[in-house]
Parts: sequence; C-alpha cells; structure tokens
Amino acid sequence: MNNNYFAVIMAGGVGSRFWPVSTSDFPKQFHDMLGTGETLLQKTFNRLSKLIPKENILLLTNEKYESICLEQLPEINKNQILLEPAMRNTAPCILYAGLKIKKQNPEALMIVAPSDHWIENETLFLDHVKSSFEFCAANQQLVTLGIQPTFPNTGYGYIEFDKNDQDIYKKVNQFREKPDYETAKSFVAAGNFLWNAGIFIWSVQTIIDAFEKFQPQMFSLFMTGYEKLNTPSEKAFIQTHYGESENVSIDYAIMEKAENINIMSASFDWNDLGTWGSLYQKLDKDLNQNAVINAQVVLEDASGNMLRTQKGKQVIIKGLSDFIIVDEDNKLIILPRSEEQAIKTLVSKL
Repeated sequence: MNNNYFAVIMAGGVGSRFWPVSTSDFPKQFHDMLGTGETLLQKTFNRLSKLIPKENILLLTNEKYESICLEQLPEINKNQILLEPAMRNTAPCILYAGLKIKKQNPEALMIVAPSDHWIENETLFLDHVKSSFEFCAANQQLVTLGIQPTFPNTGYGYIEFDKNDQDIYKKVNQFREKPDYETAKSFVAAGNFLWNAGIFIWSVQTIIDAFEKFQPQMFSLFMTGYEKLNTPSEKAFIQTHYGESENVSIDYAIMEKAENINIMSASFDWNDLGTWGSLYQKLDKDLNQNAVINAQVVLEDASGNMLRTQKGKQVIIKGLSDFIIVDEDNKLIILPRSEEQAIKTLVSKL
C-alpha cells in the first residue's frame, strides 16, 4: 500500500430522516442499515482500507461518538479520531484533518468521504480513487467524483462541467444547489450536469493552499495551533478554538470559489442513503416490490412497502401499499413513501 494515501471519513451527521432508527445519540452511520452484518461506518472503513493503510484513515466525528467509533472499529486508535467540540459543518473539520495529515506527511494525497454512502462496485470505486490520487499528485487540482443522474432528483446538489471538455477529469463550471423539479429536469436534459456525491480527492498541500487563499481567517485560526497538532497539546487547542471557526460547508468555502477544480464522472453505482426511500431503492424486494429488513412477515394485498423492524419480529401487513413502516425499540413510524421528506418536521413535534 502507498503510505502517501490518506482518507478522512466524515461521521458526524445525525441522519434525522432515518428516524426512529437514527437518533442524535446513535446516528445512522453506526447502524447496519442494509442488513449486511456491517454498519455503514464499518463498510466505508473496510472499503477504503483496501487501498489506504488503516493507520492513515482518520474519522471526523462529534466528541460524543468517540466510544461508538472505537467499539465499531477496534483496529484504529484514539489518535485517528478527530473530535469536533462544536458542529461547524464540513470546511473547518476538513482543514483540521488536512493540517494534521500535512504535518505527518507533506506529500500526502487524501480522499474525503462521507461515512454513510452505499457503493455497489467497490473495485471500480477504488480504481477511480487511485486514478484520482495519481492525477492530483501530478497536478495541483481539486477533484470531486460526480454521479451521472438517472432521474431529475431534487434532493441532490448538481455540478456543471464544460461540455466541450473531452478529458476524464473535466473542468467544473459551477456548483448548483438542490434544484426544484423543473430545474432538475433541465439539468438532466443538458447532459453536462452530475450529482454532487460529496467525495473529494486532492493533495494535502493543494487543499491547504486553497484554504489559505479563500478562507484566510479560518486558515490563520488553525495555524495558530499548527505546532500543537499531533502532540498532547492538540486536544486543548481544539477544545478552546475550534468553535471560533465559521460554520460553513466545504462546497461554499472552497469548491464554489476555486478555479482548479475537476470532476470525474463515476462509473460505479452510488446512493447517499439520505432517506428511507433511497434505502428502499437499494434493497432486495419480493415479487410485489416490498423491501423487508429483519422482520418475519406475512404480506397480503401489500406492495411497494419498506419495512424494517428489530431482528426476528413477526409482522402481518394486509391491504397496504407504498408505505414506510419502521419499528425500533419504543418508537414506530408509519407514513406514505411519498411523504418521507416530512419525517424531520414530524419528529421535531414529538
């Protein structure tokens, strides 16, 4: 394995649209959402560790999830878990990780990946990552992997690339926020828009240079503690100063401003598993398109349902179609699949 390869897994989200399984105390990335025997975090770590040395994989998460990370990934040590004392979106934590990695290895190449994505062809994914590492080692470019849209999805951001660019790594024209349906249709029809998967690859020096240029205040804040990174003094510095950084995403802080951005159209099948509906799309289904996780079921006159219970629960469903039914401990949700975006609002009323 190449010791210049590093990974940063972002594992701090709450996943509120996966209630009642995902809660702020135990979010979706720590659950076996697909019923495979591995949590989403474990799947992501194991996928990346096929290319990247395990000791070079860092986790970015909230400090209250430290014990869960160590329990689920016993092969890592505490120094590989970067604990955020305050939620400040993705830009500050990526800069924090980048500076730690640079201090350890100035020649490092790094991938930033969410902990909760579903990727079908892992070999193809790793081929894309390795190719992007090599591209970034030879060019001072920031790379993002984009997903070819299969329908006008309004839940994803889009990235527009130059139509005339015939290279594998195409120059990005602009990032576009989550569109309404008609705008999403126009993006898909145009042919030069990809879904923003939130997967980024770059050399550690190139991303740090971008922060210095476009986020000088944040860069200066973290540089005041640079000598303390990777030492026993790091924790106190982060506890004291991390919350002073701006609450801003990497897209807005860097990617929408920088000019040295390229996008590679990914060939692997991908899903961000952001909702029960997106999970439903990736699960095996019976002849009536019912997807069932864990339950022992009798289904009559039932179709298109997404059902998840605790292991072995006996469930009878009759006369119900296109519903989400999830039972977890003392919590139960039953609602039409078409209404899944309402879950976050409904949970806030409890």
